[in-house]
Amino acid sequence: MAQVTATLPSSERNSTRTLATCAAVIAALYFGSEILVPIALAILLGFVLAPSVRKLQKLGLGRIPPVVITVMIAVVFLGALGALITTQLRDLSNDVPRYERTIVRKIQYLQGMSTGGSMQRIEDAIATISKAVNRQPEAQVVSGSGSPAAATQQTTGEKPAAAPMPVEIIAPTPSAIDTILRVSAPLVHPVATAGIVLIFVVFILLQREDLRNRAIRLFGATDLQRTTAAIDDGAKRLSRYLLTQCAVNTASGIIVGISLWLIGVPSPILLGIIFACMRFIPYVGPVIGSIVPLVLASAVDPGWGMVIWTAAMLLAVESVIGQVVEPFAYGHNTGLSPIAIIIAATFWTVLWGPVGLFLSTPLTVCLVVLGRHVEQLEFLDVLLGDRPPLAPSETFYQRLLANDPVEASDQAQKCLSAMSVSEYYDAVALPGLLLAQGDVAQNRLDHDRQEQIKAAALDVVEDLERDAPGDDQPDDRQKFWSTGKPTEVTDADVATKPDDLVPETPPQFTKAGSVLCVGARGPLDDAAAAMLVQVFLGHQIGARCESYTALSKTEIDHLDVAGVALICLSALDGSSPAFLRFVLRRLRRRAPRAHILVGAWWRIGGLRDTDEEIDQVVKDPKVTTFVDAIRYCMSQPPEGVVDAVDPIETAATLPAVVPALS
Repeated sequence: MAQVTATLPSSERNSTRTLATCAAVIAALYFGSEILVPIALAILLGFVLAPSVRKLQKLGLGRIPPVVITVMIAVVFLGALGALITTQLRDLSNDVPRYERTIVRKIQYLQGMSTGGSMQRIEDAIATISKAVNRQPEAQVVSGSGSPAAATQQTTGEKPAAAPMPVEIIAPTPSAIDTILRVSAPLVHPVATAGIVLIFVVFILLQREDLRNRAIRLFGATDLQRTTAAIDDGAKRLSRYLLTQCAVNTASGIIVGISLWLIGVPSPILLGIIFACMRFIPYVGPVIGSIVPLVLASAVDPGWGMVIWTAAMLLAVESVIGQVVEPFAYGHNTGLSPIAIIIAATFWTVLWGPVGLFLSTPLTVCLVVLGRHVEQLEFLDVLLGDRPPLAPSETFYQRLLANDPVEASDQAQKCLSAMSVSEYYDAVALPGLLLAQGDVAQNRLDHDRQEQIKAAALDVVEDLERDAPGDDQPDDRQKFWSTGKPTEVTDADVATKPDDLVPETPPQFTKAGSVLCVGARGPLDDAAAAMLVQVFLGHQIGARCESYTALSKTEIDHLDVAGVALICLSALDGSSPAFLRFVLRRLRRRAPRAHILVGAWWRIGGLRDTDEEIDQVVKDPKVTTFVDAIRYCMSQPPEGVVDAVDPIETAATLPAVVPALS
């Protein structure tokens, strides 16, 4: 076996080793449930009780007394809760015979509603078919007395056999010891489990620093500062979450119990406890916890009023708790994705039964917390956590690769609820295009794929253009296009413009076509140029765009530069200073009186080794983000337009951006 494994490639050996490890862990969880379930319960209780122990230790009570006091209070509370549940169950079992007649009458009433209807006809048809299928063959007809055996005995003269004597086995009366053993047998396992959990909780609380240090040694001995901070922060967050969940579920149980008592449903304390416990089960827990009160209300009230009031109360309580209290208490979520909660509930239930169902969410939260703070377990956060698996820029690029501009536009709309278009392009779209440019540099994207990405990006630009507010909504328009406040604001700015720190657009940039945005090298640069044009137009800067092909040797002489006051060269690739210098030289020859601004978008991802050389050979001003490009234009002093142009209307509305590049 070792020889066969050694002949496999390294990737296959790693996959085989990973699968074998997972299988071994799952098998250990399944077969070791008798030991692991108490340990898991003890760990969760340790997280719940740890804050109380720390507070008592801060009071100067030492190390052991706070643990003993906290554990004893918890034991007394759980014991009182168990005694209360037992009392409520006994009272309810004594009252059940009184509700039997009400339940029977309601069942008969429901059956009567279907009499003569479709259900009755279906039942009659099924009964007829069943009789026809189960019809027995007619019995053999014999003469004289009875069966064929009797007739045979009459002809042969044999005496009939004697009837068998009935035998009855009577069990001996059990002794007192047998009765005690029979009654106590079901209690042995729960009591033993509770004792083991109690012992583990005490030792976990006493040795929590030692356990923390062992975890640090196991997962991050090379970076003690970071690992210590991560584990401490994760433990505090997990304790806070578990305490909050216990508090929220307890409050919901108290509210349900009081409401049921006011409605008149018997055993309201028991029903409130059941509802609170069921809320620990994700999704289906509140539904299960609502079934028992509804059934009991139906059994108590001869009519349907109590059932309706109970259902309305449960729906109202769960709606308020789930939609108002939980979002305020711990952000509405557990840090797990919805599908992870369902998978975790199924997984732990199969392994550990009903106990696993109750522990599924807390245990999975523990795994996600470990995945977020321990590098070796990061895959747990990726698989189970609710954080997006891809960064927004990665999602944007992935959607462009898949030629799905619709979803990319949906993502943009979600981002625009928290940022402006300019900020969205700087934070999401440009980094996404830089990822594409990185694949181009590694020869992973051919020209056709680049054109496809460009077309999808232009579709996103068009969608945002259609959603832009009009001039009749100045406040919404300013918010939609806002570039934010300047990084440095002088006292003069505040005195002259206290409400709006963004200066007016210089006159030389208000004419349509006064700013030309052109791609430097490829289709991806064109996409960035189209986005920049849209941002310029949103700030009343008359911009238009041209494709990178206009800078070629055969097309540069046909480039329309009439009335252009500023040329913005859009570049995603800063790896070739010589190419940038060559393109800029062509632009200066074609438009010698126009200013040139270099959009060095590649610097969003960090400086490169070539940037120092670029700064030496390219003396034109450079900007890194769209926000910087807008501020550059706004900061220019007014001056006349370079070339005389025919009078045209100013860029008061958004003209189409895409046709120039399509």
